[in-house]
Amino acid sequence: MEQENTTTDGQDTLVAFRGVQKTYDGENLVVKHLDLNIRKGEFLTLLGPSGSGKTTCLMMLAGFEFPTGGEIYLGGKLLNKVPPHKRNIGMVFQNYALFPHMTVGQNVAYPLQVRGMNASSRADKVRKALDMVQMGKFIDRYPAQLSGGQQQRIALARALVFDPELVLMDEPLGALDKQLREHMQLELKALHHRLGLTFVYVTHDQSEALTMSDRVAVFDQGIVQQLAVVDHLYEYPENQFVAGFIGDNNKFKARVVSSNNGNCEVALPDGSILRGINANAAQANQDVIACVRPERVRLAAHDNAFGNSFDNILRASVSDLIYFGDHVRVRCALPQQEDCFVKLTLNDPALTNLSSGSHVTLAVDPERLRVFI
Repeated sequence: MEQENTTTDGQDTLVAFRGVQKTYDGENLVVKHLDLNIRKGEFLTLLGPSGSGKTTCLMMLAGFEFPTGGEIYLGGKLLNKVPPHKRNIGMVFQNYALFPHMTVGQNVAYPLQVRGMNASSRADKVRKALDMVQMGKFIDRYPAQLSGGQQQRIALARALVFDPELVLMDEPLGALDKQLREHMQLELKALHHRLGLTFVYVTHDQSEALTMSDRVAVFDQGIVQQLAVVDHLYEYPENQFVAGFIGDNNKFKARVVSSNNGNCEVALPDGSILRGINANAAQANQDVIACVRPERVRLAAHDNAFGNSFDNILRASVSDLIYFGDHVRVRCALPQQEDCFVKLTLNDPALTNLSSGSHVTLAVDPERLRVFI
């Protein structure tokens, strides 16, 4: 992909990675070549599967790992050999890393103590940090007396107490149950807006990334596959990996019939023809994968439901209807393809008399079908 400019003179740039590489064994690059700007005040998420390089990038920014090659800048200052405690960066770890023998107040005060702040100033800052995360009344408790969600808040308060330029978070919600995790996602997003700080967040959970972030950098095999604002990332993935990793996607095996001006026409194995966006400049006769989101597929129970104006048509049969509470997913079988899913609202008329075995017509908007090599 084409990376963003990584100069540090732009006034909105707080962090710049320039040609950063990382290897642990001298042979295999965990991070292959990272060029990335992180803007002041943004919530940027590094998203990817295990082993994709996202956590290594966070650890290099924090100072717990050093790059094998390239440069990392914070506010225009080269960080490569600066130790962690001199970077003015707050860090929230996945396991919270609270000291079990210290009270909540002592845990939060620890970064200030290391920096040599006097006791009275420390006490004032600790109170403010705990109030920020609504944990002031727990100041004398020990970590073992707190729930997972409460420990997460204390870890966040400790990361914020010394007024850092930047806050890094390594999957801090991973240990929480689903309901609490979703609640904390909204709280973190609100806190970010309130403080105006720069947050860099690592996760493998794509729904978490979409919920919280201003921008998302999608990692795979040590490379940023795409960097974009969340709605653009979801609607306009640049390659097959991003399309498959972000949200749900229907994939159709096809071959390019013709290509023109960024669009193309593809033929499916059963002879069906679809038109879509040629995302990777595929050429005629090239094998491709055509992708479309389940909510972007229309379904009808009879052939002429979409009229003659809609020609991106597929014939399918219903395999199953899956109830999700706020919507129904219709699982459809197509010839020589993986199953296709259609997402319908509960009041969609297409659901009337629909059952397993029903023959249906699927219509795909050409502007929503993306064709990848």
